[in-house]
Amino acid sequence: MVRVRFAPSPTGPLHIGGVRTALFNYLFARHYEGTMVLRIEDTDSKRFVPGAEAYIIEALQWLGIEIDEGIGSDNQPYGPYRQSERRDIYRKYVQQLIERGAAYYAFDTVEELEQARTDMPNFSYDATTRSKMRNSLSLPAEEVSRLLQSGAEYVVRFKVEPDRDIVVNDLIRGEVVISSKQLDDKVLYKSADDLPTYHLANIVDDHLMMITHVIRGEEWLPSAPLHVLLYEAFGWSDTMPQFAHLSLLLKPQGSGKLSKRDGDKLGFPVFPLEWRSPEDGAISMGYREQGYLPEAVSNFLALLGWNPGTDQELFADPKDLIASFSLDRCSKSGARFDFEKAKWFNHQYIQLIPVERLMDYLRPLLSERGLTPTDDQLRAVLLAVRDKAQLLPDLLPEVLYFFEAPTQYDPKGIKKHWKPETPDYLQQIIALLEGLPQSCTMDEIEQALYDKINGSELPMGKVMNGIRMALVGAPRGARIHEIIYLLGIPESVRRMQRAIEELQA
Repeated sequence: MVRVRFAPSPTGPLHIGGVRTALFNYLFARHYEGTMVLRIEDTDSKRFVPGAEAYIIEALQWLGIEIDEGIGSDNQPYGPYRQSERRDIYRKYVQQLIERGAAYYAFDTVEELEQARTDMPNFSYDATTRSKMRNSLSLPAEEVSRLLQSGAEYVVRFKVEPDRDIVVNDLIRGEVVISSKQLDDKVLYKSADDLPTYHLANIVDDHLMMITHVIRGEEWLPSAPLHVLLYEAFGWSDTMPQFAHLSLLLKPQGSGKLSKRDGDKLGFPVFPLEWRSPEDGAISMGYREQGYLPEAVSNFLALLGWNPGTDQELFADPKDLIASFSLDRCSKSGARFDFEKAKWFNHQYIQLIPVERLMDYLRPLLSERGLTPTDDQLRAVLLAVRDKAQLLPDLLPEVLYFFEAPTQYDPKGIKKHWKPETPDYLQQIIALLEGLPQSCTMDEIEQALYDKINGSELPMGKVMNGIRMALVGAPRGARIHEIIYLLGIPESVRRMQRAIEELQA
């Protein structure tokens, strides 16, 4: 049974790169009918940010990334799922490593470590330097006991043996071999806050929670050799999960890791939901609040660093995306974050989703203006104009003119499209419309317009643009015959007559 986990730290809003990691874990779990676990890795208490955990849960829910077990789920067989609540568990495993000689106590103060960095160029706490430091490998046993009994602060470091190759079998990158000479003796536990570091906690948790695959960002690849060594030290090599390190999300220009600064500079979100900083109240943009649909965001992210092996881009049915997903089609190279492509996906999904969802979005906005169209009216209008919108906020101006006659006219549009002869053209169209039966269809209105314009040899562009300015008040909107049909002939005639009166002076 496949078991994967998404294990973010509650240090602020969930970055879009983290969202993609969660999505890939979810798709992989669903593809193999496995389990998606949400765990909170809050061992770094100094960086904890209030509200971050709730934000993570809400973001995943909005995106449709379902949690089967852990935080945000009632199913918690291997709990607790917050690392800060698992201190007793970690102490036991830290002690195991010490007793096996795989880890040791280090009592070096901050000042002593700084001095070592000054005295020894390119200092690394490892097999070549540990004998020069204050730790349980270099100090007499009596001194170690005295320090522990006196309550002296210490850390526990992993003892990396020199001169061996460590093999990491990565499902995306293949076999990665790293010499242990490149590793230092990482800190696994700090007595000051009675918490492990990420390295120990995630290994213990993944083992106890029976995680089968660790799918995470490329930035964790340098840590993978240490994690392999930890599995060996615990005697868990046979149950070690398989690793898959996802490529980085790159800046829109393609060089360097995507950051919040890139989004601020170019005007696009790098967080799924809006975030208000608890420190200074600063607000960061979110995809939801900017008017993106969760399906569009997920579809867009899925194709950053993965491809289905075909030309297919849109996965309107999530089941199709799940069925297509596989780690062997994930790229080793970074994926450029094209925020304009994200808008394209959103435009497509606005046209694909049930129109009722768009109606639910618009109703409160229309109600604020005192407008209460019927469901049939709003549905018909949306079906005519939703292809005009990239983001959800684009819909309001596209539907508003159907329910509010223009009281002002776009100055640039008037200058460009309202000519001295325009009132005469509109009078001819008014006469045409008043002669049509009230029951005529949209197609019949379209045909009548074209027959009139062509038969009277009127300039098509000038006539249509004049009608549009009269009906909409601006040079945009649905097709003319759709507008006339949805407004109704009497209202369309009234708007044209009013425009003639207002603009003729």
